[in-house]
Amino acid sequence: MSEEKIIGFLVNPIAGIGGRLGFKGSDGVYGLKALMLGAPLVAPERARVFLRYLPRGPRIITPPGKMGFEWVRGSNHETNTSIVECVSEKIWPTTPLDTIRCARVMAESVSILVFVGGDGTARDIEKGVGLRAPVLGVPSGVKVYSGVFAINPKVAATIAWKFLYEGALLAEREVLDIDEDEYRAGRLKLKLHGYLKTPVVEGLVEGSKSAFSYDEEENLEAIAEYIVENMEDNTLYILGPGRTIEKIALKLGLKKTPLGVDAVYNRRIVGLDLDEKRLVELVKSYPKAKIIISPIGGQGFLLGRGNQQISPDVLRLVGLDNIIIVSSKSKLRSFKTLKVDTGDDYVDNAVRARGYFRVITGYNEEAVVRVE
Repeated sequence: MSEEKIIGFLVNPIAGIGGRLGFKGSDGVYGLKALMLGAPLVAPERARVFLRYLPRGPRIITPPGKMGFEWVRGSNHETNTSIVECVSEKIWPTTPLDTIRCARVMAESVSILVFVGGDGTARDIEKGVGLRAPVLGVPSGVKVYSGVFAINPKVAATIAWKFLYEGALLAEREVLDIDEDEYRAGRLKLKLHGYLKTPVVEGLVEGSKSAFSYDEEENLEAIAEYIVENMEDNTLYILGPGRTIEKIALKLGLKKTPLGVDAVYNRRIVGLDLDEKRLVELVKSYPKAKIIISPIGGQGFLLGRGNQQISPDVLRLVGLDNIIIVSSKSKLRSFKTLKVDTGDDYVDNAVRARGYFRVITGYNEEAVVRVE
């Protein structure tokens, strides 16, 4: 008789809530602030997508309320789901200690623990589980730098199924996180917090974010010079986060928010550290707009990771033809394809339908890179 397959399903309902507000994270007071401002929850829809694409078969155990069962209710898995009483059904807002407690309880009896959240949630899972059970992350956070996440919720369902029924291999993957206060000050400091055993299906699990290499300086200077020489007058330029684009601002003689999203018009700053709402307002106020962004090193994510302010609504207004992608050559070598995960199927599919994007890699130098 075959062993019963059991998925532990745990949701951090606040994960990712600060992304479109430009908060750089949703940990602690910033998650509470986002709730007070009325920001919509992101994680529940990511949870529902995972469940929608997970075939019936495995039994699911999950915490009550917003940490699990509320999002299972109404799905094809509801009748095959049991509640684990690790927290009160009415607890709100949830805390890291709730995540740790529930993860610790469920780890003892599951074939795999699937969680919905970001790097902060992965840290909590690592504290509660360690290497005692296989773990897979469904990405929902502002920060998703760890190597334990599937590319998106739909892919997470595929990986979980392959692990349970086809024997996908396990590997110890890094749990990384940043100091959010340092991040808000424009300094990206990644720290290794531990490891989780994660099913690995090639091309479907994210790698860890790679660190910046200072031997790229000359390459970045060339990219910045080329971009600035070709900037058009009377055009709003939305500058995404990251060191590559910071170099472009410096070449313009401007100081941008290093890890935020800013806007420039006729070589003057017209908006700093913008959220989604302000970006939409700016794009509607100017006759033409373009977006300059750089993919995440080691992962290849172009949209949906660390730049959620550039939301599907912003992308619809600007248009995919007005996206300018820049990357150093060494960063480009750190991933195989570009990826998108904005949470909007229409926008994601429109990006993927293009097949390939041009990426500026130097002065008058380009590479053509496939979108996965």
